[in-house]
Amino acid sequence: MITIEEHGSVAVVTYDRGERRNALSLKAMNELTKVAESFEARFDISAIVLAGSPQAFSAGVDLKDPERWAIDDKSLDERRYVASTGARMCKAWESLPQLTIAAVEGLNVGGGIALTLTCDWRVMAEDAFLYVPEVQIGIPLVWHTIPRLVNMVGASRAKQIMLLGDKMSSDVAKEWGLADWLVSKGQAVAHARELAQKVAQSPSHVVKMSKQSVNAYANALNFVSTFMDVDQALVCGQSNEAREARKNFK
Repeated sequence: MITIEEHGSVAVVTYDRGERRNALSLKAMNELTKVAESFEARFDISAIVLAGSPQAFSAGVDLKDPERWAIDDKSLDERRYVASTGARMCKAWESLPQLTIAAVEGLNVGGGIALTLTCDWRVMAEDAFLYVPEVQIGIPLVWHTIPRLVNMVGASRAKQIMLLGDKMSSDVAKEWGLADWLVSKGQAVAHARELAQKVAQSPSHVVKMSKQSVNAYANALNFVSTFMDVDQALVCGQSNEAREARKNFK
């Protein structure tokens, strides 16, 4: 499901589940978390490219994953832990000392967008598009994503993205700040690698300290404003209304 290639001081991590448009199952999220954690002490790696499949970065949380949704028989502690899987994945990627670049081809939905927003930069194919349908399936946008989103697009646009549930083209994503570079179809990984190689030419410790300084300021209050968002998702997601919305969602 996950492959890692290393090119000198640049690593390329590819998540390709091979089914369900790369939806994020619990197993996939746990594996992506482990991969991020494995790079924390890799002093020989300066930059990491995170890519999905050629057809989709990710279709978001897997709505048919029984491990994620069939949790009524578990204790509240267990349910909260399961519900926090995506947040822990995002935190692991956001906390990496290396510069991270998401390469997005095809569609990117909900939880997939949450993951790419934890990366430092995003390269997007011109025919790719974004889609945040969480509210339409009965849950708020969580995983501590809202402050990251607001930092990039502002409060009004963040509400538009979440509440309207409209698909967003790559041009709009670039205009609103959710994509940093647009490239031809099939070229997202190659361009991300070029950027990573350019960054890797500088001393690794300076790259990491520069990233840390920016993130310390930009993300200072993020957790304060969203520390309960996983619990909100758990409450909303287990409601009858959310179950019906998931069943009917297309």
